Amino acid sequence: MTPPPLSRRNVLAGAASLGGAAAFTPAAAQAAPGPGAGPHPREAVVFRDVRLPDARQTVDLTVVDGRISDRPAPRGASVVDADGRMALPALVDAHIHPDKTSWGGRWVTREPASGIADYCAQDVELYRTQRRPVGERAYGLMRHAVTRGTRAMRAHADVAPAYGLAGVEGVAEARDRLAGALDVQIVAFPQHGVVRAPGTAELLTSAARQGLVDLIGGIDPISFDGAPEEQLDLVFDLADRYGVGVDIHLHDRDEKGTRVLRGIIERTRALSLRGRVTVSHVFCLPFLAEGALRSMARELAELDIALTTVAPNESLVLPVAVLREHGVRVGLGSDGVRDAWSPFGNADMLHRAHLLGWITDVRLDEELASCYTVGAHGGADVMGLARADLTPGSPADFVLVRAECLPQVVVDMPRRDMVVHGGRVVARDGELI
Repeated sequence: MTPPPLSRRNVLAGAASLGGAAAFTPAAAQAAPGPGAGPHPREAVVFRDVRLPDARQTVDLTVVDGRISDRPAPRGASVVDADGRMALPALVDAHIHPDKTSWGGRWVTREPASGIADYCAQDVELYRTQRRPVGERAYGLMRHAVTRGTRAMRAHADVAPAYGLAGVEGVAEARDRLAGALDVQIVAFPQHGVVRAPGTAELLTSAARQGLVDLIGGIDPISFDGAPEEQLDLVFDLADRYGVGVDIHLHDRDEKGTRVLRGIIERTRALSLRGRVTVSHVFCLPFLAEGALRSMARELAELDIALTTVAPNESLVLPVAVLREHGVRVGLGSDGVRDAWSPFGNADMLHRAHLLGWITDVRLDEELASCYTVGAHGGADVMGLARADLTPGSPADFVLVRAECLPQVVVDMPRRDMVVHGGRVVARDGELI
């Protein structure tokens, strides 16, 4: 099937608002006593001299108990001087593989590979030759992501007989070390296949039964695992039985991809898993004719099945605007970072938003802002998190940068001078506090 041409506007269109003037209180009101004042005041911080994305004047941004407030700050609130920096919603990495990374270690020379099976074999070899355990490598990468403004991530950790549950346990260790700075969901990801790698099904069951993971994954049930019904039945049964979500990698670009997608839709409906299923990559969707794409989007939206893209290139990036027009949640992710699959990647979601704009050839300010919106709010939607949109009541997760406007931020990728999570400064000048 010949793919339809991808224009800028059928991939990205219509920037969502990233913040509003109601998110601040006048500077004169900050000193006034408010709710919580007294012998046991609530935790409050005033970020002084902040510029919001859609405003010219600076304001004082008040945070109480980790939330943006439009009320006067309690007496005794801490003060952080933003010195005129722009506040932007923190970003969400909706798809990353921190267990595989060689981040922070010696250079890895990669060998030629012709398919997923070759990459899997190289994954195992890299795992065996790394001197640092999974938890240490994952922590280094996840810590770096925080310093670049990531507030949350969905981390896929390989589960296979070659590793047991070491990937899941290592990512969980890194997550615990970053508690208070990063929110993490863990996916038990059967990279080597569910059926083609005997013993994997038992490992997935163990991970779900022990409560070690938030979601159960899958991979190309037809083209790689060769057992679409068996894989999907097992993954969805575990999700239903243990109350976890589903996140399936789907790389097929042809009718095999759409066939699997329909199998996912059927099982989501049959098991009443609405809102708990995600499909990652979904390379078949960009190749659908517009009518078929819109029909599929309506079905996905009806069951609230979320999608993620890593914006790999112009042909394979999801048609975000069409999907969101129909109410489909779409998030953006890093995918693999400095692993056996690729020497590239940096877990910097601002850079990923930049890449999204680059490969879709955007030019207009609203299109550039849309790239940031997908990186910030799209991932939050996929993970079921409240949007950190700088409005009253929203999570106080934001970054402070020197910039003229949001489109410039997407293009220039300025240093994240301060990263705030839950109202606390967790990183400054690229370093975790």
